Amino acid sequence: MLQIENITKSYHNGIIGWKKKHQVLHGVSFACEAGESLGIIGESGSGKSTLVRMILGIERPDQGQIFLHGKSVEYRSTRRGQISAVFQDYTSSINPFFTVERAIMESVHLRTNIDSNSIYVLDSLLEQVGLNASFKKRYPHELSGGEAQRVCIARAIACRPQYLILDEAISSLDVSIQVQVLQLLKELKNIYNMGYVFITHDIQAAAYICDRIIIFRQGQIEEIINTDQLSQVQSDYGRTLLATSIVL
Repeated sequence: MLQIENITKSYHNGIIGWKKKHQVLHGVSFACEAGESLGIIGESGSGKSTLVRMILGIERPDQGQIFLHGKSVEYRSTRRGQISAVFQDYTSSINPFFTVERAIMESVHLRTNIDSNSIYVLDSLLEQVGLNASFKKRYPHELSGGEAQRVCIARAIACRPQYLILDEAISSLDVSIQVQVLQLLKELKNIYNMGYVFITHDIQAAAYICDRIIIFRQGQIEEIINTDQLSQVQSDYGRTLLATSIVL
C-alpha cells in the first residue's frame, strides 16, 4: 500500500530578504491500495505536481511521511524498481542521445530478476505499448508525440513497478491519441496489476481509468469519491468541476 500521511509543504516566495513562505500542501493524507487506480484531479497550481515530487522522493515534505508497504519513500531503496513515473513533457523525458532500446533497457536494469540482455524483454515491452521492433534503433526526434509517450510508458513499466505515477501524462497529446493511451494504460494495469496514481485536470480521463478520485484544491483534499458515484459529489468545488465537464 502507498500511504500519504499529513503531508505539508511550503516554499519561500523568492523575494530576497523576505522570509514569508507560500504553503502549497496542507496536511494531505490518503492511501492507494495495491492494484488500485486512484485519480487526483484539480486545476493547475493546486499542488498536484508538488505532491508527485514528494511521492517520487524528488523533494521532501516539511511535515508528514509517505510510505510504501510501511517503509519511507525518502529512502531510494524503498522506491527503486517499485515506483515509476510518466510525465506530461515526453519531449524532455527521454535522453535525446539515447535510442529507444537504450532508454528502455536502462529501466530494465533496475530489476535484477529480469534478464537485461534479453531481446525478448525489449520486444515484448514494445509490443505491449503498441510499437514494433523497428522502433528499437530510433531516437526521440524520430518519434511522434504519441510514440514518444508510449516509449516513456514502456520504460516506466520495464522494471515491473508496483505503482505507476502518471503526472498529466496524456494532456500534451492530441485527443485521439489520448484515448489510445488511456486504453493502453488500462490494458497494462490488467497485465501487471500495478497501482496507478493518475494526476490530471481532466475529469473525463480520470473517470475512464480510475477506481476512486480525489478532488484536490489549493493543496488540500476537498473530497474522495468512488468513480461510479461521481454524480453524487458533495463539495461545491467538485460540483463546479463536473459542471464544466461532459463526463456525466
